[in-house]
Amino acid sequence: MKWSQLTFFSKALITLIVAGAVGGLVYALSPGLRVDEAKKLDKIEVSDKDVNNVSTVAEIALPEETLSTAVSNKPLVRIAGYAWNAQSGIIVANGGPKTTKGSMMEKNGLNVEIIRQDWLSELRNQQMKFIESYDQGNSFPKDGVAGIMIMGDGVPFYISSAQQALDDKYGAGKYQLQVIGAVGLSYGEDKLIGPPSWKMNPQSMKGSLVSAVIGDGDWVTTVNYAAANGLKINPDPSTYDAEAVNFIASANDDYIESAKELIKSQKEGWTVSLKEVKNGKLTGKSINKKVDGCATWTPGDKMVFDALTGFTDVVSTKEFNNQMATSIIVLKQWAEQNKETVINLLKSSYAASNQMKLYDSWRHRASESTAKSFAMETPSYWYDMFKGQSGEKSGISFNMGGSRVFNQADANQYYGITDGTNRYKAVYDQVSKYLKDLNPAGFNQNVKKIVPYEEAVNLSFLKQVGEIDKGEAYTADYTKKATSVMASGEWRINFDPGRATIRPEGKDVLEQIYNLLIQAEDSKLEMVGHTDNTGTADGNYALSNARAESVKNFLVEKGIPASRFQKIEGKGQDEPVGDNNTAAGKAQNRRVVITLLK
Repeated sequence: MKWSQLTFFSKALITLIVAGAVGGLVYALSPGLRVDEAKKLDKIEVSDKDVNNVSTVAEIALPEETLSTAVSNKPLVRIAGYAWNAQSGIIVANGGPKTTKGSMMEKNGLNVEIIRQDWLSELRNQQMKFIESYDQGNSFPKDGVAGIMIMGDGVPFYISSAQQALDDKYGAGKYQLQVIGAVGLSYGEDKLIGPPSWKMNPQSMKGSLVSAVIGDGDWVTTVNYAAANGLKINPDPSTYDAEAVNFIASANDDYIESAKELIKSQKEGWTVSLKEVKNGKLTGKSINKKVDGCATWTPGDKMVFDALTGFTDVVSTKEFNNQMATSIIVLKQWAEQNKETVINLLKSSYAASNQMKLYDSWRHRASESTAKSFAMETPSYWYDMFKGQSGEKSGISFNMGGSRVFNQADANQYYGITDGTNRYKAVYDQVSKYLKDLNPAGFNQNVKKIVPYEEAVNLSFLKQVGEIDKGEAYTADYTKKATSVMASGEWRINFDPGRATIRPEGKDVLEQIYNLLIQAEDSKLEMVGHTDNTGTADGNYALSNARAESVKNFLVEKGIPASRFQKIEGKGQDEPVGDNNTAAGKAQNRRVVITLLK
């Protein structure tokens, strides 16, 4: 599909630079030329308790494959989503793409159809068709879909842009889209694939070209990794900056094409023609560049590792483990009118997911339902990929797949209902901030406001599910020493001169750090403070250590466990990164380096 044929929504998606875990990329236009300058991002976020609850209940009979006749006369509820293994809980709750005999959905009186749709723009179109029919007085419209399931880090853009369209068509405030809960979580499935050098030395990514569906969660994970390691990101997929990480938009905005383009480039020498950019300005030259890596998810990852040698998974949602929840979005007015339907939809999914956590028979049945719903691969494929798979080729190891489903206790914990740490709000608020800062595709001019978390997420239905099971939360173990560096980045935190007191503007940066720590809960932390050369060397050792301690204390007060901090150290003026003879250089040297370890 050509760029000129895409809708505004699709174009905006292609240029979107956001994410639960992406930092503050500055979107800039060079004078007279629409060229985006590559910039370093502000970094990412992490938490203390992994969302993976254990609840022991008796095994329930598996759903049959025969379609249900008991609910066939009930209003049909259509839910659409990607081919994504993190949805297998809600799929097996239905027994497959349509409600089957003995399924959780049938037991709760629901007639549900789950539809695969890999294009986000088409998911939106289907939801808009539903709302149009609902506006005409149909309580259960036969057109479109009542709900969609997408990656949680993409929700702020989706809801805000779709909300603007609803306001323009029906009048401000008549209809609202809302997240009613999450039913799963990517746990390794979404990833950046590249050469091992990117993992061992992230700086080697400079000048690389990555194929991705720009703006989706896989791309976000890639940007998070670059940001955490101090690399610049080129936000313009039509240009190439040798000093940054570059992206091309995968054909048809399809994550499978991301994998295919890497394979084609590496095996056949296929190149992409890009306009050269230096310091945000076009040089007038073009270059032909091979694709060096891709951002994709299962089965795209297996395709790459089957076809190529010399590639590995560089970073994934196993590291950024709270970034990407499988979020359900519905029309608020329809949900309130059909409250029992919405509650039972969640109840069915959580009950089936808990069975998956406990019993292998349910995991096998889920893989069968998933294969049938996606019309892709075999049940054994989805069963293996749900758990996650490891492999090795020519001495290089790699990982594929990895998903989780949410039971009721997981959902309650993820949204902070049980432990007070709202993991999803941290993701949503961070993405919202960067939507505003970045202004992708004129977002701020076309969308009057970013829908705030409080309006975009409605937990009332989740809270009315009733007690299905009592889950015992899994807590990350921080007693063991972490030795593998996941990422290491420098943060500019403003302190009062010569003191360890954090200035108000410095707290904004610390809020971003906290959000990063919420997203990557399983990681441990090291903090090293640095100063410029003002004062004495001994005094600067003490000052840099005190500033690192101040950062730690701020985060501990926010709820990050003190046990996560593996090392707090001050190195004073010993390791400058800038020229201490200039004000700008001194500012560079006053920093705190935070390293995430696993």
